[in-house]
Amino acid sequence: MLYSIEKVTTLIGARRYGTADSAISWILTDSRSVCFPEDTLFFAIRSERNDGHRYIADLYRRGVRNFVVETLPEDYATAYADANFLRVPHTVEALQRLAERHRDEFNIPIVGITGSNGKTVVKEWLYQLLSPQMVVTRSPRSYNSQIGVPLSVWLLNERSQVGVFEAGISQRGEMDALHDIIQPTVGVITNLGTAHQENFSSMEEKCMEKLKLFHDSKAIVYPYDDETVRRCVASLDYKGERIAWSMTEPNARLYINKVEKSGVTTTVHYTFDGRPGSYSLPFIDEASVANSVTCAAVALYLGLDGNQIAARMAVVEPVAMRLEVKEGRHGCTLINDSYNSDVNSLDIALDFMSRRPDHAGRKRTLILSDIYQSGKDGEALYKEVSDLSKTRGVEKFIGIGPEISAHSAVIDIPEKYFFGDCQDFILSPVFASLHDEVILLKGARRFSFDHLTELLEQKVHETILEVNLNAVVKNLNYYRSFMKPTTKLVCMVKADAYGSGAVEVAKTLQDHRVDYLAVAVADEGVTLRKNGITSNIMIMNPEMTAFKTMFDYDLEPEVYSFRLLEALVKAAQREGVTGFPVHIKLDTGMHRLGFNPLTDMDELISRLKRQNAVIPRSVFSHFVGSDSDDFDNFSAHQFELFKRGSEKLQSAFSHKIIRHMDNSAGIEHFPERQLDMCRLGLGLYGIDSRDNSVINNVCTLKTTILQIHAVPKDETVGYSRKGILTRDSLIAAIPIGYADGLDRGLGCGHCYCLVNGKKAPYVGNICMDVAMIDVTDIDCKEGDSVEIFGDNLPVTVLSDAIGTIPYEMLTSISGRVKRVYFQD
Repeated sequence: MLYSIEKVTTLIGARRYGTADSAISWILTDSRSVCFPEDTLFFAIRSERNDGHRYIADLYRRGVRNFVVETLPEDYATAYADANFLRVPHTVEALQRLAERHRDEFNIPIVGITGSNGKTVVKEWLYQLLSPQMVVTRSPRSYNSQIGVPLSVWLLNERSQVGVFEAGISQRGEMDALHDIIQPTVGVITNLGTAHQENFSSMEEKCMEKLKLFHDSKAIVYPYDDETVRRCVASLDYKGERIAWSMTEPNARLYINKVEKSGVTTTVHYTFDGRPGSYSLPFIDEASVANSVTCAAVALYLGLDGNQIAARMAVVEPVAMRLEVKEGRHGCTLINDSYNSDVNSLDIALDFMSRRPDHAGRKRTLILSDIYQSGKDGEALYKEVSDLSKTRGVEKFIGIGPEISAHSAVIDIPEKYFFGDCQDFILSPVFASLHDEVILLKGARRFSFDHLTELLEQKVHETILEVNLNAVVKNLNYYRSFMKPTTKLVCMVKADAYGSGAVEVAKTLQDHRVDYLAVAVADEGVTLRKNGITSNIMIMNPEMTAFKTMFDYDLEPEVYSFRLLEALVKAAQREGVTGFPVHIKLDTGMHRLGFNPLTDMDELISRLKRQNAVIPRSVFSHFVGSDSDDFDNFSAHQFELFKRGSEKLQSAFSHKIIRHMDNSAGIEHFPERQLDMCRLGLGLYGIDSRDNSVINNVCTLKTTILQIHAVPKDETVGYSRKGILTRDSLIAAIPIGYADGLDRGLGCGHCYCLVNGKKAPYVGNICMDVAMIDVTDIDCKEGDSVEIFGDNLPVTVLSDAIGTIPYEMLTSISGRVKRVYFQD
């Protein structure tokens, strides 16, 4: 839908500066994601750590001409003569008001979903249940925040017949705005958990805040068996229909008579308004069963009959709420997003691919299946797909399915191919010729894209390390919460990002605008540069043989000795380099590397002043014991030494020299000592070195059971007969060993892994490529997944078991273990 700039100005109560005619169809809050600049309205949002106003000039250069701002650029009348600026007191509130006014245009059923868990699954399953007969507009992914909700509601258009939107809150007062935007006619609360409980005085307070979403809806669907939810709903002065579902109360509107599980299927027998019904679900876990009942209640209320629900529930697809990045065959990188197949999610996935720098010159390829239930004419739909793909930099287009093939003429990508189904594509020369490409896979599951993904993946090993890029961002923001908005941050990605994979982690950090990345040696920096990393990169252990490499790739070395300084200056002078930034290291008590802040500063300043090849960009030191209160006095002594040395260095130069000393533990323990910049290392990867706890787990190491043997009592397992059995046992072999990074010290019962959530101790010595585990008391089979460490078994359990530190466990994971990256 198009809105004139005049109408937008009125709707949000803005004061307009500029007279250019414009029609708005796209809303933008993230400057990195601009796609159709001519039709875009950018909201310059201020946050604690960022300010959208600083990106106005860049967006204008890229073609954006309409901006909602809190303050005008000083030169708006001259530098932006053909632009419109809509000035408002608060841009977030203006965004919300625009979405609210847009919502007012629609007299259709709107489902608003809140709760602690299951919101996205319920939303997606409702889409699968309703979309065969209705055009459903829904939140993309988990867009449920104060900014995500208005962006979601903005997607409503003249074809929409029903809307399904999530609403998430983390503190009091947030739901009022979301209610006004969504204005649900049907409210759904999935459940009540402990997430964000620290911001509420009680579970009841949190529940009542969530229920604000529904105060004037026509109906509310809720779990009667959740006592807190039941009590809070009963206390409401609510005039609409109350659709309680229950497995214990026969008088509930939707009563679940019986739940039967068989193999991988659950059959749910129910009574709704006195009418019996049943459906089968291709899942057996309790959360999926509860989510399916919630969906059934909404679908029944909206008019689907029992036969329609049964037919569609039998084929509901799992909700893969993460976008995976995997290494593919023949030099390809795969971005797998078969989460759903519609234009909005396609745009998000294309944006993700386009924002991933790739300096290897690899082609960007999209493999896309037919898109169903869009409500659009086929030609218009695939013309929009073509425009999105072209704008996001797709150079090669592969369409799979009869509909997209029928509209191949509107796909305006020079290199394009079309196939009736996946099998035709797999058997074609086009599939065989895929090489050195970044490939986005976006297809409905009915086209067997899972099989396609398997064929394209690089088969290395049955052991994989899953890396959660969202968790990296959450950890980044966790530590940023201790820092002043103006404090810079350098993130450690040395040692292949502590085993997580430096390239993918660095791309994520660059996308979130960290100020510096730090690696150990120049070769690590070169790898980042060759993979599109343009951020400032610091070299923590520069080798004298790599100076030219540093100059060529703009890699900034630390300097810790006079010998290193002199060699670096001579190398720079030979290359004709001047003003090359370096980072001065002071030894305040680690006694590893660095200049003495008391005795070396005069000589250091003198030598720096005598040349112009290098210039000090920063000065820093290391806390020895910021992870322990026992060393606080020594830390204070270190800090005083650093202040003396760094202030003396700064006083000798007119330019600003960045000072930094806080590491991960220091950021949390010594926020008053953050100075100009902090360094984030282990904390970025989810380990709080202050107490060895996990913040947000980043890495999960998984493998599978190769074989299970019945081994009698008194037999031995493994080399040197170290695994002596004291009972008849079932011993499983798993394909991971010390060559993969599984420390031999964990063997002989010193630690365990998890099989189907149960502890399975290591038996005997760990071999180079295989380990043996005791699964006697565990219901499992060959092929089952095994968690070595991860979400359910913290890596700190393993490091504690052998008396080492998490750093060693993480950095020991071998390069032959395949890394799989995903983003929720």
